[in-house]
Amino acid sequence: MTARMEQSSAGAGRTIISVDAMGGDEGPATVVAGIALSAKKNPDIGFILHGPKDVLEPLVAKRRTLDGRCEIRDAADVVQMEDKPANVLRNGRETSMWSALESVRNGEATVCVSCGNTGALMLLSVMRLRKLKGIYRPAIAVMWPSRNPQKFNIMLDGGADIRADAKDLMQYALMGVSYARNGFGLPKPRVGLLNVGTEEHKGRAELREAHDLISANARHADFEFVGFVEGRDLPGTVCDVIVTDGFTGNVALKTGEGIAQLIADLLREAFRYTPLSRLASVLAFPSLRRLKKRIDPRRANGGVFLGLTGTVVKSHGAADATGVSSAVKLAYELAQKGFSEKLAARVASATMLDQDAATQTSDNGETE
Repeated sequence: MTARMEQSSAGAGRTIISVDAMGGDEGPATVVAGIALSAKKNPDIGFILHGPKDVLEPLVAKRRTLDGRCEIRDAADVVQMEDKPANVLRNGRETSMWSALESVRNGEATVCVSCGNTGALMLLSVMRLRKLKGIYRPAIAVMWPSRNPQKFNIMLDGGADIRADAKDLMQYALMGVSYARNGFGLPKPRVGLLNVGTEEHKGRAELREAHDLISANARHADFEFVGFVEGRDLPGTVCDVIVTDGFTGNVALKTGEGIAQLIADLLREAFRYTPLSRLASVLAFPSLRRLKKRIDPRRANGGVFLGLTGTVVKSHGAADATGVSSAVKLAYELAQKGFSEKLAARVASATMLDQDAATQTSDNGETE
């Protein structure tokens, strides 16, 4: 940690979260409200807030819970949702997103949280924080409401890269297992590989190859591989970690969000249909409130960028204060558990296993 942070009251014995204040659709006021909510709930969190100082200072001054807990870093420019990632990489040094990642890169903060442009955030994260040694492609891990005891399954990749070969999918499995252990406390996570069917002969060639690679690493990495799973298993109890490429994962994620909104709209319409149904809605209100809380996407807000030397949590762009607070809570929990270090060790172990297998094959005079 730098001397600058040691002198800051925000860093006095606290876990420091670097926050891009300008990334969300709802504006910096919502982001500040979200971190204030987190500060109220957890006295062990401090913040470095990035954005235009003249905009952020009045917003922070209104929140007493942030007194002595929040340092503002002036960053005049903002990454817009329509900005192309390559343009941000070339011209975005003065943006709040770039500044937020730099705080993690410099060791001033443990985790970065942003509601901004996903593509730009991923590209900047890879370029500024760098990939872990041995990682081919980073991935976004997202939480999917499920009937499992932990209430959520982990799916990755959620859209970091639309491409993924067999080795990428195998690494996604290892990263997902590490996340499940450290984020959910699962000692031996169950991993499934998303496919069009559960039979071993189904799917593209890279999926069948990934099936064999993940199966071969399961015992060494101490997880259970359940084989191929289907889309209906995303919210199910068959596995805890679902592995897929970024294209399929992002389509599944957006489809799930759309279906959840459709069901909510249809329920409201049904309960307004007749006077009797409106009465029924009053009687059902406690159960409906529990259901809403259970599937509320704000409470599972935060996709984690896996495979980097630092931890980055991507909050939903449309997150309200509750959603931002949920993303900060996730960032804090991962920081407390030393997630980045544990993930690096797991990836390094798997890389060594691959190297040992290659050496043995070479010694036996066989071709790979």
